Amino acid sequence: MGERTDELVAPSTWRTVDLISDLHLHAGEPATRDAWCGYLARTPAPDALFILGDLFEVWVGDDALDHADTPERAFVRDCIGALHRFAVHTPVFFMAGNRDFLLGPKALAASGMQGLNDPTALVFGGERWLLSHGDALCLADTDYLAFRAQVRGAAWQAAFLARPLAEREAIARDLRARSEARKRELGHDPSLWADVDAAAAKSALATAEASTLIHGHTHRPAEHPLGDGLRRIVLSDWDAKAEPPRTELLRLTASGAQRVNLA
Repeated sequence: MGERTDELVAPSTWRTVDLISDLHLHAGEPATRDAWCGYLARTPAPDALFILGDLFEVWVGDDALDHADTPERAFVRDCIGALHRFAVHTPVFFMAGNRDFLLGPKALAASGMQGLNDPTALVFGGERWLLSHGDALCLADTDYLAFRAQVRGAAWQAAFLARPLAEREAIARDLRARSEARKRELGHDPSLWADVDAAAAKSALATAEASTLIHGHTHRPAEHPLGDGLRRIVLSDWDAKAEPPRTELLRLTASGAQRVNLA
């Protein structure tokens, strides 16, 4: 994850920070979108909101915002509009995930979000919190890490974004279908998926001079002690149709970290 860690020092006026990840918003699941938009519109606003990746199920390029001629494109524009209305009064920070790493400057501007590098150390409440999507720390998932290295490269991204929008959307649908097929093979059980490597997490914390790693990606919300006073907190994914619904965020205050379920 690099030898230097980006740092964001919270203003002294901040009292509450909310963190989410893995909403995987897409037109096929409007219930999760409605829960998300309900949070943005009705929940007492924190002093800042951090989105640690995979806000969208897929992002094929910022030019999708220029069109609303399909349900998916209209859905994306509606989500970006809701974010923009929220970001007018509350800072929103976005860190790319493995599904929406192509979200670029145009989309950030349209949504009012500020981009964050992965990882970033947040200095808030007298502590240093290391924020990450988490995928780069899943060292056992070697096939994915090879794919990640390819698609995060400038050459691959330039070639992909040069394709027509409809072609990119078709490729994304195919990749999503393959992902869902693999989940079915594993029985949709996140405990069978690759997890964050404990040694890699401790190394990242040492580099950032932080004691707590907060990440998403694995869909396995929990808190894991790492020894030596270190820990990692895993954010929940969102699924408003699940029983019970998963619409959880992590809230940081001067008292520490607390999970808040919005259902």
